[in-house]
Amino acid sequence: MKAGGLPEVSKRSVSRLKGDLHVERWVAVMETAPKPGGSVPPKKGRLPAMRKKPRRYWEEEATSPAAGPPRKKTRTLEPGPTRRKSANGPKPRNQRKPGGRKAAQRRKPEQTLSGAQDPFPGPAPARVDAARKFCRIDRSEKLPRAKRKTRSKLEAAEAQEEEASARAARSELLLAEEPGFLEGEDGEDTAKILQTDIVEAVDIASAAKHFDLNLRQFGPYRLNYSRTGRHLALGGHRGHVAALDWVTKKLMCEINVMEAVRDIQFLHSEALFAVAQNRWLYIYDNQGIELHCIRRCDRVTQLEFLPFHFLLATASETGFLTYLDVSVGKIVTALNARAGRLSVMAQNPYNAVIHLGHSNGTVSLWSPAMKEPLAKILCHRGGVRAVAVDSTGTYMATSGLDHQLKIFDLRGTFQPLSARTLPQGAGHLAFSQRGLLAAGVGDVVNIWAGQGKASPPSLEQPYLTHRLSGHVHGLQFCPFEDVLGVGHSGGITSMLVPGAAEPNFDGLENNPYRSRKQRQEWEVKALLEKVPAELICLDPRALAQVDVVTLEQQKKERIERLGYDPDAKAAFQPKPKQKGRSSTASLVKRKKKVMDQEHRDKVRQSLEQKQQQQKQEKAKPTGVRPSALDRFMH
Repeated sequence: MKAGGLPEVSKRSVSRLKGDLHVERWVAVMETAPKPGGSVPPKKGRLPAMRKKPRRYWEEEATSPAAGPPRKKTRTLEPGPTRRKSANGPKPRNQRKPGGRKAAQRRKPEQTLSGAQDPFPGPAPARVDAARKFCRIDRSEKLPRAKRKTRSKLEAAEAQEEEASARAARSELLLAEEPGFLEGEDGEDTAKILQTDIVEAVDIASAAKHFDLNLRQFGPYRLNYSRTGRHLALGGHRGHVAALDWVTKKLMCEINVMEAVRDIQFLHSEALFAVAQNRWLYIYDNQGIELHCIRRCDRVTQLEFLPFHFLLATASETGFLTYLDVSVGKIVTALNARAGRLSVMAQNPYNAVIHLGHSNGTVSLWSPAMKEPLAKILCHRGGVRAVAVDSTGTYMATSGLDHQLKIFDLRGTFQPLSARTLPQGAGHLAFSQRGLLAAGVGDVVNIWAGQGKASPPSLEQPYLTHRLSGHVHGLQFCPFEDVLGVGHSGGITSMLVPGAAEPNFDGLENNPYRSRKQRQEWEVKALLEKVPAELICLDPRALAQVDVVTLEQQKKERIERLGYDPDAKAAFQPKPKQKGRSSTASLVKRKKKVMDQEHRDKVRQSLEQKQQQQKQEKAKPTGVRPSALDRFMH
């Protein structure tokens, strides 16, 4: 202790004190220094102006600055009734009121991470008419009076279907693309508009889709587009086979099979395609390498691929319709049409039924599950030259040797809706995704349009007309593109047809821009969802219904086989017992015991009846002439 009562200060405490003063001086300087990017510090004697925080549109009105800073809420304790402890002990802490956390969350407004409230809470509204368009359940039919478990399952299925239709209606807003159209000026006929005029009027990207391939050396040509609409396969009658990305004009492969090519068809993806050569059927990959030679399919004239069943349908000169499962490499069935050479074939995209045209003027409908045709339609007085079915499976177009072009209704009636006589008759027909009908008449291609996608094309006035440099040998509309591919004796022609294709595609099903990895994943998913060939029928909706006629026939045969009706009496339900005697095994044993006892009683009764009849027959005196009064003795 020094004089004056002051404590002695060590050197360490002096250095600590100097450091504290230095820190306080540095903090004071930083507080008075202006912030980077901020305004000039206020002058002496003036209070700093309070800067108002901008208010977002989802935030509530803030209090005025004059009201001062918000005061903290103080809790006031009020005397209340004293709670008595229960005799059974303290109340558990985890006990909640009914509703619990879910009810509290339901009362609370939804907030984001920043604390702001959603200005549009809940799901986006969906229009009723748009949701009704996607609904697949008939609301007019009431639910049957079934058991509680079955009824709950039906109600859950209805709720899921309603939610799915609402989501589809909301996502319809994202389909921004609209179908194209071609309109002439006042009184102008659109059939007189040339392809050169259309190319000059459209943009550069669309104009590049019109081109001509001069391949007279190996013609005439057949062509086929992939399901995505991105790749094109073409085969010349003199052995030229090629596959290319027709949008970028990039050639994938080009070979010469040194044999006549009759038809070409892509399989489930652009990586594989089938070629019907003069003798047998061959499978190639996108590099032009021969993978398979299927000798059981010989002298094939037409090819069709069913994408959801992984079936390749072939029509041959010998009159056989053969189904080849490309997923396992086996022939599912070979059907004899008994109509001679098969050169006209088309598939119904709606139900995967194959339509065959015959020389006697009939069109037969075939399924691999039946050895006989599902239906036969008399279409023309002469032989059938071409058949085509629209994407909805509603209308069928046929042309014959009688120069008639007819539109038939396939919704059960199979009656012609309209007909038109052509000068030479149409040798090839094709439907677009939006219902346009193209017909190849010699070296001219005529296109007819209807009122919409679900309406039949009007045959009164053609929509477009184009003359080629050779006779037409093949027609197909490109999926998701307003393009018609025409194969003729001079090569390949790509025509622009506004309003022919569906403008929006499903990216998970047919994506033209998918990568190699996406294509592989899609192939695995498609194989897992493959539809069995036995389910192909005229009406696919019948698969979801109960076959009442067959069910009654099976029930009748069962009664005849057993001698009694097992469903006439309600099934025995044992009463539950206690002390572990109501286990599943014991219940099953009791049920089986009762059923066996009932079966024994019914068999015993039937035996007794037979014995009584035998006794009555033996009791009859022999050698006595029958009398008319014997009928009253029984």
